[in-house]
Amino acid sequence: MTGVMRLGLTGTVGAGKSTVAAMLRDRGAAVIDADALARDVVRDPAVLDAIAAALGADLIAEGDGGPVLDRAATAARVFDDPAARERLEAIVHPRVRAAAADARAAWARRPDPPAVVVEDVPLLFETGRDAEMDVTVVVDAPFELRAARLAERAGLDEAAVRARDAAQWSAADKRAAADHVIVNDGDVATLEARVDALWRAVRPAER
Repeated sequence: MTGVMRLGLTGTVGAGKSTVAAMLRDRGAAVIDADALARDVVRDPAVLDAIAAALGADLIAEGDGGPVLDRAATAARVFDDPAARERLEAIVHPRVRAAAADARAAWARRPDPPAVVVEDVPLLFETGRDAEMDVTVVVDAPFELRAARLAERAGLDEAAVRARDAAQWSAADKRAAADHVIVNDGDVATLEARVDALWRAVRPAER
């Protein structure tokens, strides 16, 4: 094999995408977390200045080490305002893509690079990132189960979960677009078995 397989991983809200990413890491994949990269990106003072100019200086708070993005206020500002969300994404997304490219390059330079790099991207299809991947995977679960998990984990009510769902592609559209779908509707052992099957299906032959 030459190069590294890029696996784009996404899912519906509360379906367990991060859990699947961790299981793939346990099986030998490298994982690049777009959300973690975005959190790093918005620590850059130049990015904070750009966000303040585009969306309002009130979104920048004073933290222990200096200015920080008020993530809750920013989410509230852009959630129901597509134009504001586009302005934010125009600032953050290119920098996240660049950071992901740097991470991929670092993995590829290793003496024994991983066969698979998982790119955990919540808006994989919405941002067109799926076109960059060798294979795409969606993690899904029934709405009622996802809502129950998010109520327990994040205190979200059903209306909030539906609103988050509505801000992304529908589950049906994601499943139709993906190369593989993992349904996380059982216990941990069931999910492990499904991730094992996925790993066998996507892992390149030994180099």
